[in-house]
Amino acid sequence: MQRSTIIVAGGSGKRLGGPVPKQFQTVKGRPLLMWTIDAFHHFDPDMALIVVLSLEHFDIWKALCMGHRFFIPHEVVAGGEQRWHSVKAGLDRVRGDGLVAVHDGVRPLVSAGLIARCFDAAEATAAAIPVVPVVPSIRETTPEGSRALDRSRLLAVQTPQCFHADLLRKAFEQPYDPAFTDEAALVERMGVKVALVEGEENNIKVTTAMDMRLVELVLG
Repeated sequence: MQRSTIIVAGGSGKRLGGPVPKQFQTVKGRPLLMWTIDAFHHFDPDMALIVVLSLEHFDIWKALCMGHRFFIPHEVVAGGEQRWHSVKAGLDRVRGDGLVAVHDGVRPLVSAGLIARCFDAAEATAAAIPVVPVVPSIRETTPEGSRALDRSRLLAVQTPQCFHADLLRKAFEQPYDPAFTDEAALVERMGVKVALVEGEENNIKVTTAMDMRLVELVLG
């Protein structure tokens, strides 16, 4: 079945700091986003890759690709105000009715094994997402204060989130709702069950300087 991946990298990365957004910051000699694209290209060199960037970052990315001689084929698409708008812009460029994955551009440590598990599960069930157990103790705020939650019943969601392309297109016909924090929530709103796939601890979303150091350590 034909596979495509939408890599969402339109954020500003303000929490990480630095002169450029975090997806462009260098780790082990090249920008973070290049490691992410390379992971999917390595998994399937024939897979269509669609990278969603803020329009204002197009020239930066073009210059980085030239400077690093980064020639992995990919299509660059302008994102929108929120993740929902950016993913929809990428989805509009997906061809055919095969499988489509949505992945965070700043999760560069995703493994070929995890990508395969997510695509395989989505092919069998129509929708699949990777999850990992919640390790820290969790509390929920309440009007009275807070209360402890049973973390054994909680899971942290990662990407890639994979779907039948026609299903995801139908899900995005729904009006934008800020409650949709990821694509799985959008699909579930239509009554579709989302399969859970075993994620990986290393598949972190880079947010802080400590995350960058961890990525450098793993890649090294």
